[in-house]
Amino acid sequence: MKQQSKIALVTGGSRGLGREAALRLADKGLDVIITYNSAADRAKEVVALIEANGQNAAALQLNTGVLGTFPAFVDQLKELLDKHFNTTHFDFLINNAGQGGYKPIGEVTEAFFDDLLNVHFKGVFFLTQALLPLINDGGGIVNISSGLTRVSVPGSSVYASLKSSVETFTRYLAKELGTRGIRANVVAPGAVLTDFGGGHLRNNEDLQKMVSNITALGRPGVAEDIGGVVATLCTDDTRWVNGQRIEASGGMQV
Repeated sequence: MKQQSKIALVTGGSRGLGREAALRLADKGLDVIITYNSAADRAKEVVALIEANGQNAAALQLNTGVLGTFPAFVDQLKELLDKHFNTTHFDFLINNAGQGGYKPIGEVTEAFFDDLLNVHFKGVFFLTQALLPLINDGGGIVNISSGLTRVSVPGSSVYASLKSSVETFTRYLAKELGTRGIRANVVAPGAVLTDFGGGHLRNNEDLQKMVSNITALGRPGVAEDIGGVVATLCTDDTRWVNGQRIEASGGMQV
């Protein structure tokens, strides 16, 4: 009989960094569950690519900014694990789902702040809390942060501050879950050319030039630069890496 593959759950796995992470996880022999907010067709494409690679895959709808839906999502996940993966638990949680938001401090409204807060910190915190009973001992959590917690760019104060909170949360996860052998780490991408934030970087050549000028490798990143870092943290190659922030930015402002 084929040995049961380990399973990773990637939020926001239908596009961008999440899509690439899901594909690289499958390359490393993991089965993958992705969540998507509205792009059901793109999620199905990712599932098909993973299955074509010989791994099991599935997709569930989830808006990580609507915390009241989490209990129903957990029930759906339990049913999916039972029927589609023949198990009751999964091994790795990748909190990737997110959205862009750019305003100078003087223009930030409470509604703008709360919208980002729910997705980028409250959602991460309480979804992780809800899923902890389903994560196998010896598994892991990878939280996606941002190079903006280290490099300050005007207009990103809210987003960057919330990502800093996620980085602190991750260290506490590593400490509190150590008795279960669950590792928790952060991957902090630099500026990446995806459709994140409505293609905020991808569609702005001046911003791309600025990023290139402050990056040691001389270009913005692409999703393929990040997915493998996330996937590697879900293997035994990094079994002794815990409570760490790993920046994948090409050497931005080093």
